[in-house]
Amino acid sequence: LQEVFDVPLVIQMTDDEKALWKDLSLEDANKLAHENIKDIIAFGFNPEKTFIFCDLEYIPSCKEFYWNMNRIQKCINYNQAQKCFGFSGDSYIGKISFPAIQAAPSFSTSFPHIFGDKKVHCLIPCAIDQDPYFRITRDVAPRLKQNKPVLLHSTFLPALQGAQTKMSSSDSMSNVEMSDTPKKIKTKINKHAFSGGKGSIEEHRKLGGDTSVDVPYHYLRFFEPDDDRLAEIKRDYESGALLSGEIKKILIDHLQAYVKEFQDRRANVTPEFLDKFLSRHPMDI
Repeated sequence: LQEVFDVPLVIQMTDDEKALWKDLSLEDANKLAHENIKDIIAFGFNPEKTFIFCDLEYIPSCKEFYWNMNRIQKCINYNQAQKCFGFSGDSYIGKISFPAIQAAPSFSTSFPHIFGDKKVHCLIPCAIDQDPYFRITRDVAPRLKQNKPVLLHSTFLPALQGAQTKMSSSDSMSNVEMSDTPKKIKTKINKHAFSGGKGSIEEHRKLGGDTSVDVPYHYLRFFEPDDDRLAEIKRDYESGALLSGEIKKILIDHLQAYVKEFQDRRANVTPEFLDKFLSRHPMDI
């Protein structure tokens, strides 16, 4: 999206949220956020058009962000927050007030070093589980004379065991991790990726595979950049011309290359390069 639109990108690291919801100190949550920032940078964002900030560091030093946060807090009562986020009587008050912190970056005036006092529309790519935060932001934006943010919901990759199962950080075999070696990626896909193929080669050649449940095919929808090639893979697999082991091999090659490139970029994130993303620098808008 940054390459297509060539616009400023702002990434919020909610280290304060992690400290509230997880068994983490503020110091550990902030340290973890900085490691996560290195992972984000390794995906290849443009430092000239990207600003990454940690809540625990930026909010205390930016009056405009803090004021927007308080304006949002004044627009949402407890009943609204409880219905939207499911808070209960034993919820920390920090959790109850947190939605305003996540909502504030939706308004360009929270970043005066980039936008000044201009009210610029905000596009937010996010997973569906983050939707409640920005749905309530859209509700309060007109009352604050701000632009409503626009959401682009991302699609989750299924767990390797199939679309009906969930990835888990405690089960490394449910996903491909960005730290995996090429050998480990191959083993995970071959042994654990749910197949839509048939029980024998003969049956598969006759009836073909089911791409609606085949995990390697679903992953290729994300990692195969050529739509014509993806259509060809789908056609061949469903006709039986392409076997389960062969479609897994195609995916393994893509994932091994993708993860290796990420790991190389991650290793080259120096403190100086990190500072380019964390520093408050003007951008062309």
